[in-house]
Amino acid sequence: MRILIVDKLAPFVSGRLQDLGATVTVDTSAKDAALTAKIAELDPEVLIVRSTKVTAADVAAGKHLALIIRAGAGVNTIDLPAASGKGVYVTNCPGKNAVAVAELAIGHLINCDRRISDNVAALRAGKWDKKTFGVARGLRGRTLAIIGAGQIGREVAIRAKALGMNLVAWGRTFSDADAAALGVTDAATIEAAVAGADAVSVHLALVKETRGRIGEGVFAAMKPGATFINTARAEVVDNDALLAAVREKKLRVGTDVFPEEPTAAQATYSHPLVAEPTVYGTHHIGASTDEAEEAVGEECVRIVGAYRDGAQIPNCVNLAVRTHADHQLVVRHADRVGVLAHVLGILREENINVQDMQNIIFSGGGAACARIAVKGAVSAEALSRIQSDPNIYAASCVAITE
Repeated sequence: MRILIVDKLAPFVSGRLQDLGATVTVDTSAKDAALTAKIAELDPEVLIVRSTKVTAADVAAGKHLALIIRAGAGVNTIDLPAASGKGVYVTNCPGKNAVAVAELAIGHLINCDRRISDNVAALRAGKWDKKTFGVARGLRGRTLAIIGAGQIGREVAIRAKALGMNLVAWGRTFSDADAAALGVTDAATIEAAVAGADAVSVHLALVKETRGRIGEGVFAAMKPGATFINTARAEVVDNDALLAAVREKKLRVGTDVFPEEPTAAQATYSHPLVAEPTVYGTHHIGASTDEAEEAVGEECVRIVGAYRDGAQIPNCVNLAVRTHADHQLVVRHADRVGVLAHVLGILREENINVQDMQNIIFSGGGAACARIAVKGAVSAEALSRIQSDPNIYAASCVAITE
């Protein structure tokens, strides 16, 4: 098993993967065209990335590429249609960096209130200004709206409650029961959540429905002078609308993500947002703690171990939720070599495509039951041919109604 790692991971990861029997290559310089060339050269079965983009060309270059692991939460940097088209598993490490991101979000929240970074900049410039920096609102008793109530949002809620803040939350699958368990108010919409909030913290995953969702309508609903924190993805925010709100509504902003971020770890960068005096930015470092790095590394090793053992791949994000199957073929049979090959051969002759298949073995190992989801009805004549094998006890085909 050949593994290519193209981003910095915890130091133990390479050794642990070698313990699984893998040949591991680490090349953190492989980006863009160089990554495509490296994949073509090494032909890895497994590709592990963190922030590096994986394109359709990269997927096509790996003849034996079978698994791409994103050592982080999102997978927006990976061409999912290209991977799915070649039958390449794409997985991630959800929740493993939740605490690290939540800690940074709280850091931004406190900084926006107390202007800690401005204090430091003034002191380094040789300026003492207690008059200006001695003015702050404080966080206790203030209301924080959490947009995106997944694991990171919930970790933020725990920490914000410890600061004495009142919490309201919105999530795509967040329920009243979830809100009660977490001790927050469940909002019906994002706009309703932010309307009375002193601060807003965004933790939405980037999917088709959330791209640009935090836009003009959301900022119009926010209080003038409120604080806006984004440690999720730049693309979930309409950044032109954010810039207008900063200027017109005097929002204070703490963000770890920016439009069109450089792909290199060190580079020049400019954007109108970073020039605004009430915008405080960090360099997309939300998951960059030793604790998060180690947790993500452990998850990468676990995923590779499952792949090596032929087990179900953890956290796979590109498997079909529903297939095109419209019929279920159920075959009870003796657990003998060639029995299922007989069944599949007849399906092939009938031009019936298998969409999913499960073969359950009964205790004792003498018999089994195959459930085969197929596209198209199996004819009575084909069923008769299937049952002509004496090792098959019964075969039936029913339409899938759900």
